[in-house]
Amino acid sequence: MRALTWHGKHDVRVDTHPDPEIINPRDAIIEVTSTAICGSDLHLYDGVIPGMLSGDILGHEFMGRVVEVGPKSTLKKGQRVVVPFTISCGQCFFCQKQQFSACDNSNPAEKQDMTETLYGHAVSGLFGYSHLTGGYPGGQAEYVRVPYSDVGPIIIPDGLDDDQVLFLSDILPTGWMGAANCDIEPGDTVAVWGCGPVGLFAIQSALLMGAGKVIAIDEYPNRLALARRLGAEVIDFKRTHVLEALMEMSGGLGPDAVIDAVGMESHGFAPDTVMDNIKQTIGMGADSAHALREAILAVRKGGRVSIPGVYGGFLDKFPLGAMMEKGLQIRTGQTHVQKYHEELLRRIGEGEIDTTFLISHRLPLEDAARGYKHFRYNQNEWTKVILKPGTEVTT
Repeated sequence: MRALTWHGKHDVRVDTHPDPEIINPRDAIIEVTSTAICGSDLHLYDGVIPGMLSGDILGHEFMGRVVEVGPKSTLKKGQRVVVPFTISCGQCFFCQKQQFSACDNSNPAEKQDMTETLYGHAVSGLFGYSHLTGGYPGGQAEYVRVPYSDVGPIIIPDGLDDDQVLFLSDILPTGWMGAANCDIEPGDTVAVWGCGPVGLFAIQSALLMGAGKVIAIDEYPNRLALARRLGAEVIDFKRTHVLEALMEMSGGLGPDAVIDAVGMESHGFAPDTVMDNIKQTIGMGADSAHALREAILAVRKGGRVSIPGVYGGFLDKFPLGAMMEKGLQIRTGQTHVQKYHEELLRRIGEGEIDTTFLISHRLPLEDAARGYKHFRYNQNEWTKVILKPGTEVTT
């Protein structure tokens, strides 16, 4: 089969790999019909996530048709399914509490020591996201082996096309959980840093949950226009002092809740960002967290901070004093996709949630390297890239 593989910083290639096979009784094999490039994939592309090996297959947002099942899989050949990016056993302590992204069994025992040392506990398995999370081959490929296929995959009913449901794999439930973690009350003011895919879905979700005002913060005109179309007020951080604007737009209190949908690679020319980026370049640090620092300073006293943005290592200059003195609640974590997918699929089917507005480009899988390059360096126009295995290369 053909699959997109990582070969180093800014070096991804479509190579030929053996087709996956059933290994465990609960496995299934999926023929991929659509897969997407995620903002989290750019952390791998930029080389800031450890645990990658040359030849690793990338991708964690994918869907397709079931072509083979193990004897204990509950799927049937021919079904269309979306596969959550989190790999969850469904039976451990955390899965039983619907904390699926904290699964204790999906990261193989021989790989758990790496994250146990870093984080105090081993993390769960993820598709296509380094050997820290199990080293599972990802979904930017023609075929994928799906472990625990009786727990993860979302069966798609007839009448919904790939574009409508593909983002159930990650960014839609991630944006939804980002908003849910804010405990939004009717009329709340919610500020969202980052109008990439997760940020835009967090905006959409916050409004559906009853927020009275959502304020979107970004620098790219097209992204800000998409946020405005969803119903948000916008701040261009290159043109406006963010903290002053948020105080004015929230009646002098600060937002009731804030969402950091940026994560570990904040860009821009704020002094702390420049220092963080220098440390990343010379290997002294892993995370650049200007958006998170600013969000903590902006939120009102007693407010809520939600962090769906990905962080992988350590950071300094953290406003711990502001967090404590203001009495803030902070919630974060990888997304519990299986907890939310039934409700979100229903809302898509009823026309309450649209996901297709986000898609800017559709490319053949063979053209994936070009998609990564533009998604990384041309984020104003390339808002979301869908890869289609088996289609012809464009020019």
